[in-house]
Amino acid sequence: MEALVDKAAAGSGFSGVVRVDRGGETFAKAYGLADRRHRIAMTVDSQLALASGSKSFTAAAVLSLVVDGVLSLDTRAREMLGADLPLIADDVTVAHLLTHTSGIGDYLDENEDEGDIGDYVMPLSAHAYATTDAFLPWLDGHPTKFAAGEKFAYCNGGYVVLALIAERASGTGFHDLVRRKVFAPAELADTDYLRSDDLPGRAAVGYVEVDGQTRSHVFHLPVLGNGDGGAYSTLADIHRFWAALFAGRIVPAETVREMTGPHTEDYGMGFWRKDGMLQMVGGDAGVSFVSQHDPATGDTSTVISNTSDGAWPVFKALHP
Repeated sequence: MEALVDKAAAGSGFSGVVRVDRGGETFAKAYGLADRRHRIAMTVDSQLALASGSKSFTAAAVLSLVVDGVLSLDTRAREMLGADLPLIADDVTVAHLLTHTSGIGDYLDENEDEGDIGDYVMPLSAHAYATTDAFLPWLDGHPTKFAAGEKFAYCNGGYVVLALIAERASGTGFHDLVRRKVFAPAELADTDYLRSDDLPGRAAVGYVEVDGQTRSHVFHLPVLGNGDGGAYSTLADIHRFWAALFAGRIVPAETVREMTGPHTEDYGMGFWRKDGMLQMVGGDAGVSFVSQHDPATGDTSTVISNTSDGAWPVFKALHP
């Protein structure tokens, strides 16, 4: 295993961390630098950004509110949005948003946008996006693409809308809600939404290529992640999350089955599905992440990189 990963890492210049739990044995190793300017080495305990991989946390928090009776899968977004985001159709529900079948226009449309990963896409400075409400102007003004429930179309904005709905239904800020409903019961002590301008010492800096230069991604992403992504975590905590989820410590087993079941061909609620496996996947400027879990055996493979595409060659070597 180590020789296989070493070869893939060397061939791609990989910077990040890898962990494989298979057949009751664990392999974990770190490669490259967590901070290039200060020459700080990556370690298996480094905290790295997950990008859209943390949609799984958002889905778990929302479904926890469903279990509590605070929301239902049939709750219409309009009930919580009021006059905000008027272009979201009145029949869009929490279930539609969780499964990417809402049809709402996306503020960051990965299905259509063909820009470079190094582009500066935010309409305001990164520091402006520290709360969920701050995303409202960015989410607004995008026409509906298709009728709710008609088909699947991956939608980042839909998960920020879920964060808004969860906040307003629970009366708790999104970040605190996820900490209380997901991170605490799963005992994820090293997982959190970290400000990119105030990273703790164990957090890896993300790097992106801009005009032929390698730079920090601090101006490319919101200063604080939200419903559609941006949490930081460690290899050990990702492993704990899978274990806690299937042990029923976050939501009951019946809800886990609903969350991980096939709502569309390749997606559940917050998870991708592939050949019987579940995946958390994230990619953005200075971030690439994939964790694949086999519910039948408990085997898990996790690769996290602090570059935009570093995780993919290593994960492909593990799962050709």
